[in-house]
Amino acid sequence: LLHYRALRSRDLRSLQKKLGYMGLSRLAQSQSHVMASLQTNRSILQAILDKAPLQMPDNELSFKKGEKALKSNAKKLLGYRTKSRRTRIMVTMPTAAADDYEMVSEMLKAGMNCARINCAHDNPDTWEKINANVRRAAMELGKKCKVAMDLAGPKIRTGPIAEGPRVMKIKPPKNISGKIKKPLDIWLGTALKPGFLHVPISQKSINILEGDETLFFRDASGKKRSFNLLEKQEGGFVAQCKKTTFIYEGMPLFTNKEMDGTPVEIGGIAPVQMPILLKPGDLLRLDKEPLLGEAAVYGTEGEVLAKAHISCTEPIIFDQVKPGERILFDDGKIEGIIKKTDGESILVEVTHIPKGTAKLRAEKGINFPDSQLTISGLTEKDKKDLPFIAAHADVVNFSFVNRPEDVRELLEELEKIGAKDKLGIILKIETQDGYNHLTEILLEAMQTSPVGVMIARGDLAVETGWDNIGRIQEEILSLCEAAHVTDIWATQVLENLAKKGIPSRSEITDATMAQRADCVMLNKGPYILEAIRLLDNILSDMEFYWEKNMPLSPMMDGQIKAQL
Repeated sequence: LLHYRALRSRDLRSLQKKLGYMGLSRLAQSQSHVMASLQTNRSILQAILDKAPLQMPDNELSFKKGEKALKSNAKKLLGYRTKSRRTRIMVTMPTAAADDYEMVSEMLKAGMNCARINCAHDNPDTWEKINANVRRAAMELGKKCKVAMDLAGPKIRTGPIAEGPRVMKIKPPKNISGKIKKPLDIWLGTALKPGFLHVPISQKSINILEGDETLFFRDASGKKRSFNLLEKQEGGFVAQCKKTTFIYEGMPLFTNKEMDGTPVEIGGIAPVQMPILLKPGDLLRLDKEPLLGEAAVYGTEGEVLAKAHISCTEPIIFDQVKPGERILFDDGKIEGIIKKTDGESILVEVTHIPKGTAKLRAEKGINFPDSQLTISGLTEKDKKDLPFIAAHADVVNFSFVNRPEDVRELLEELEKIGAKDKLGIILKIETQDGYNHLTEILLEAMQTSPVGVMIARGDLAVETGWDNIGRIQEEILSLCEAAHVTDIWATQVLENLAKKGIPSRSEITDATMAQRADCVMLNKGPYILEAIRLLDNILSDMEFYWEKNMPLSPMMDGQIKAQL
């Protein structure tokens, strides 16, 4: 790693071209064996100058040893590879994997090499069930599959927003002319019923009604509306709604058109989530105190009577940011500049929104790409989860690693619970700070083995800028290879396919380029099995053309065989 950093401290492009013209190594793929490449080139050039026989140098870390170290470390961390490809596939497990063994089994059959369980979601009982299903499926199929569990890490997000009205819209389908095509079937009952829109009513109301009545009422907009009860079933009624209707909690329903007598009432309805609408030039106050967020209040002349405000889930940042620094919300969809900070609040001016306006909601990520934040990557929740992870997983994924001190803290915590030599570690690089300190982070992490780095391209792209992420992911791959550290290519790989059932063309290119990494991570989605199968095919096909970062040239075949 240090040899490679020293080599890259100079601009070598002119030298590389000259070496290439002579048919020598251009040092472009020398990451894992820098000194061997340099000394071999030097020996060849010396032999040419001296017109003497070539004397190959003895290198402590030869070409083969460097490549062998990469493969050996990847195997230690991520287990056995699939026979047809070097690059492993890691898959984020959905909550359903806890109870759906067949789905987990199909994932392994499709090509999954490592199952990722995100401990930021669900609970230990769910994690244990998912882990058990993965272990069982691997044993029954005779396959090897590692289990990696994510520590949640610190989450800098927007806080809750004040609730809106408890109103629900019922909208029967319309044709192209805007006319109702048919009534909408609904379920009036105490609990949800699959296939129906649920309108909550109490068991007492169910007992009063027969099941063939028409219920009359005025909805939230004051319009006369009705529900036709069709059938009484256990726990409620199948009914129909013929017009667009807005119902509200406690709304009375009558069995006669005059709407008198004793009504039955609509039960509890979830409040409407009211986002904060923002546009360039708006001011937004970010609060340290967990106040409920609210949109700006305007006067009759359009003047701002009260600024929009929302809280932040991480109080420590209020003492660490400065005026003039950028702030990004919701994966960079809203960009602003910090105008003022007083330790209790941050005043932000919105500077850029791609579509002109945007809705800021609760639980959206906040990034500070220009700020020097000193937030520890290991939270109290992480420390509580570590013993469980050590007892069940093969690998722990460590989120938001920014500095070598973060790695040191994790290693010390693992030492305390006696798990330092039992778990592999994957460091997630997802901030500008993490990238800037990557060499120091790697040197600290290499004190243990096995260790890997995940290129978390989502937050990393937001932090470093969309125009930089391509170069940055290349640099991370190179630094990891130089350190013989396993690398994982993550975030939005074949995401359109996993979520919607069909990939975009750019996703295919991205998945093809990902073959240079030791592992590629897929996120969950309804079509995850299709995504695993396609990625398995792509990585297997590309194996003939790339060995890590070294391009290969198989015999050219002009025909492409369709894979059914």
